[in-house]
Amino acid sequence: MAQWSLEGFDLEKFVANTLAEDLGEGLSGGGRDVTSESVIPADARFSGVMDSRDPIVVAGLPIAEAFFRALEPEMKIEILVEEGASVEPGSDLMRLSGNARAMLTAERSALNTVQHLSGIATMVREYVDTMDNPDCTLLDTRKTIPGLRHLEKYATRMGGASNHRMGLWDAAMIKDNHVLVAGDVGEAVRRARDAGVTTIICEVDRLDQIEPALTAGATRLLLDNMEPDTLRKAVAMVDGRVPTEASGGINLQTIKAKAATGVQYVSVGRLTQSAPAADIGLDFTPL
Repeated sequence: MAQWSLEGFDLEKFVANTLAEDLGEGLSGGGRDVTSESVIPADARFSGVMDSRDPIVVAGLPIAEAFFRALEPEMKIEILVEEGASVEPGSDLMRLSGNARAMLTAERSALNTVQHLSGIATMVREYVDTMDNPDCTLLDTRKTIPGLRHLEKYATRMGGASNHRMGLWDAAMIKDNHVLVAGDVGEAVRRARDAGVTTIICEVDRLDQIEPALTAGATRLLLDNMEPDTLRKAVAMVDGRVPTEASGGINLQTIKAKAATGVQYVSVGRLTQSAPAADIGLDFTPL
């Protein structure tokens, strides 16, 4: 298997836990694929082809490979397309051959992962293409499925977006509830600055909040739920002092206009929150 890794993501642990869940390890009567064991001879062998039924952007094939190799390390596997590639319907993505039971047991976990990640990458590419603005960067958010953040943010990169902060640890994100407790935007930013936080993203939803946030030390402004005319005014007020980000109410119908206002970033939660699974299949042939 080719080397594939993500910082902060344990592929071996993810594969083991996912297979254990499907096999019912630790449950009464669990720990086995009862269908394959009862129907498929132990020495039966299959060849298989994973293919796309729709036009998609591919993400997750190395993870699928890891599922199959976890059950048969010597399985012959050929990945046919690169991660992030756009493919047409009917395109072969992976060929494999080996023990039939191993293939059938790993099949659903492998497919679920590739379908989910490719679905995200495909939606992201549609947003990037619709935005059609090389001066504005599409960002994801923290609206990810628990336990899958690293994978989902990887998929957004394969689709052509960039990652927002990875979690609560790598940047301060001051939002309305933080401001509510602190008293005002400026005070909230000052508290983060005085605590030694170097990256302070401050959400503002009114133009009169911009100057207090900048004066207090915000390093980026998230312009929340603003229409294009208001976004232009906000960008003019900031005047290049910090990067600006449009967020809230952004979809395929609104992204182009909002990205054209001069903001450096546009963030869209639905990229990971609402992407449909890609239609990908895996067909086997007895050997």
